[in-house]
Amino acid sequence: MSVRLACAAGRAVVLVGDGAADVERHSNGRFSSDPMDALTRWDEFVAYAEGVAEPDSRLDPSSLGAPVPRPQKVFGIGLNYASHARETNMEPPEQPQVFTKFPSCLAGPTAVVDLPSDFCDWEVELVVVIGRGGRRITEDAALDHVAGYCCGQDISERRVQMAGDRPQFSLGKSFDTFGPIGPAVVSLGAFADPNDVGLTCDVSGERVQESRTSDLIFSVPQLVAYISSICTLVPGDLIFTGTPSGVGVARRPPRFLGDGDTIVSTIEGIGTMTNRCVRRDR
Repeated sequence: MSVRLACAAGRAVVLVGDGAADVERHSNGRFSSDPMDALTRWDEFVAYAEGVAEPDSRLDPSSLGAPVPRPQKVFGIGLNYASHARETNMEPPEQPQVFTKFPSCLAGPTAVVDLPSDFCDWEVELVVVIGRGGRRITEDAALDHVAGYCCGQDISERRVQMAGDRPQFSLGKSFDTFGPIGPAVVSLGAFADPNDVGLTCDVSGERVQESRTSDLIFSVPQLVAYISSICTLVPGDLIFTGTPSGVGVARRPPRFLGDGDTIVSTIEGIGTMTNRCVRRDR
């Protein structure tokens, strides 16, 4: 069985079909309205949520926010698809290339993406949500520490990212609204193979990215093991696992997001995010 935890109108809900069950009301207060409560008590929450058979309301997709609203840490992984390494003419890294996206960049699956310049790029990514914390987690045990996956976009302002002689990945990828995630945290039972999941990205009706996570250079278990060898992971921590080929900066000529563009990001077994872009003068 699989569980789908979302945040609708600021409240934790379990998605059931086309509807939603309010977690606090449905559980008679056993769990609070805060999605972080469910993630902190993930095993207990899954046992409860698997028994939720009927929604108590229809779901308004526009009400969905980030299903993990306040993660302690948000990691990003650079150059982690073989196809992306090829399109950028770079050698695959020997160890994961880790940066941070500041949590203030997170947004919901239908949020407007504010573009601060004409040099913003798309990057569809599978996002890992930690459910059980730990330090020095082994690869064999890594998926036991994962609550589930959600869809993500690692929007990137390329000039800020590559400014100077030392790239500023964390700043270039952390503008407000530069981290849409959702539509839900989906437990691993939804995937036939959690290490082989399809993902696509369309920009204003054009398919620009299409791949599978089997093309990852460093798999989800490898990433969890590597990061936890350095940082203690806690429930709700996020790992943006990298993007496949098809980013705008690698095109000739490059193509970037513009005012009115719509980014449609879809991951097999998880669902779709639709984010409209608006150019803001700053």
